[in-house]
Amino acid sequence: MAAADIGRVPTGHQGEPQEVRQRIRDIGSSAILAFDGPQHVGQLQFRRYVPGTRSPQGLWHPLYWADFGDRDLDLPAQTLAVFCYHVGQLDDTDDRDPRYQGRGIGLRLLDGLLDWATQAGFAALVAKAVPAPRPIMAFMGGQAAKAYQERGFQQADSWVDAELKTLVVEKRLVPSDISPDEAARVSCMVRRLS
Repeated sequence: MAAADIGRVPTGHQGEPQEVRQRIRDIGSSAILAFDGPQHVGQLQFRRYVPGTRSPQGLWHPLYWADFGDRDLDLPAQTLAVFCYHVGQLDDTDDRDPRYQGRGIGLRLLDGLLDWATQAGFAALVAKAVPAPRPIMAFMGGQAAKAYQERGFQQADSWVDAELKTLVVEKRLVPSDISPDEAARVSCMVRRLS
């Protein structure tokens, strides 16, 4: 995503336009985009990793994706934090077109980010993996640990996210044979780039 894409593709979930422009100036982009012809159908957002980041509203704020709590991550200065996937996003709303779900678009966006980050000279990527059940992945806009591991990421830590656990139970996102703790276990995934 370049500055010229602001106003042309959905950016509401990335923050105010001036914030997005600043990220693009700082790191060269703010998202990897997916199109179906001329129609925007998805994006994978990312930002520079800032140690100690805390989300002011838990999982209801974009900084959730870079909030690893008190975990001590030994990462190089030139590290990108993978934020959320918006697959099926046709406009600047929370609506998602299910025709684009489950087709591997999110994985191709991740592959595109890995290529772009390597070419741009970044040293590492850090990501928060979400639990694997599809309803949780779709609700959260993230990938499971397995997707990251298949792309060379290592799991640095794993924990039960209490806020996600409450949401999983309240929204009944998984069948009863999956424990709430299992359905709310997130992981910190790290990939060092060459």
